[in-house]
Amino acid sequence: MTNMHNSAISRGNLYIGLPMWQHSHWPGSWFANYPKTDNGLSLYAKECNTVEGNTTFYSLPNEDAVARWCESVPAGFRFTFKFHQNITHVHQLQHCDEEVAQQLSLLSPLKEKLGVMMLQLPASFGPEKLTVLDTFLAALPQELNVAVEVRHLAFFAKGNEEKALNQLLIRHGTNRIIMDTRALFTGPLDAGGMIDVSGTSKRAILEEVRQKKPRVPVNVIATGHTPIVRFVGNDVDENNKRCLLPWVKKVHQWQEEGKDVYFFCHRPDNKDAPWLAQQFIDLYNDNSSQVKLNNLALKHQPAQNALF
Repeated sequence: MTNMHNSAISRGNLYIGLPMWQHSHWPGSWFANYPKTDNGLSLYAKECNTVEGNTTFYSLPNEDAVARWCESVPAGFRFTFKFHQNITHVHQLQHCDEEVAQQLSLLSPLKEKLGVMMLQLPASFGPEKLTVLDTFLAALPQELNVAVEVRHLAFFAKGNEEKALNQLLIRHGTNRIIMDTRALFTGPLDAGGMIDVSGTSKRAILEEVRQKKPRVPVNVIATGHTPIVRFVGNDVDENNKRCLLPWVKKVHQWQEEGKDVYFFCHRPDNKDAPWLAQQFIDLYNDNSSQVKLNNLALKHQPAQNALF
């Protein structure tokens, strides 16, 4: 099992994860050396210690599913889940108290395994709605660890609007999610090859993902105790390395400050995301004289880059 924690009390924990815990490609690649099982989460949790739970943005699980999730992971594992889109995008944080209470009640059996609740706001949620965000955060349970992701460009312009947002988040002890898509938008569409080993058009996937992911400035700040980075790479290792290296230094710094850091790795086709996570682990270990992270099971397997 990958142990991404450090025993030193003063140093913060590092949680490394992916945007999903199962993929049809992984049993024959990443998990090839594990006994076959129908519980993909249990295998994933032997390798990573967090996951970016995007499913709750679209639909809520039933109670039995939550219980299974809790039983499938070790004590040190931390789930992160998004608030449902009805809360963030339909109601835009207003008149949704019952829906918030329902979702938090449903996930409450996870207890300390629920690391962070993520509030992903639409691009239409701008500076004029900061009072709404203020009211929403104030109404949440004090013990709930919350992170906010904004998309409105005014919050990235380093002006008074961004300053007001950051001060609001600091006041509530709420984390600001940092989305880093610089590597994703680096290079031409065919830079990572045209077709991967499974015959999939990598160019088409990259073009689609570039259309969907936000291209916003990377403003590095920790407004709470739990900085969260969503790193979206591309299919060229050198591009990813160039953008990952500054994060290695920053993650070490945050940990030395006693902050718990969440680092999520995305690729255009997320079947390849574990290899990006391993690249980050390699860079982290190469730049650390004391703390070393265990490698993922795929460390000694062939790279997943394109053949053509």
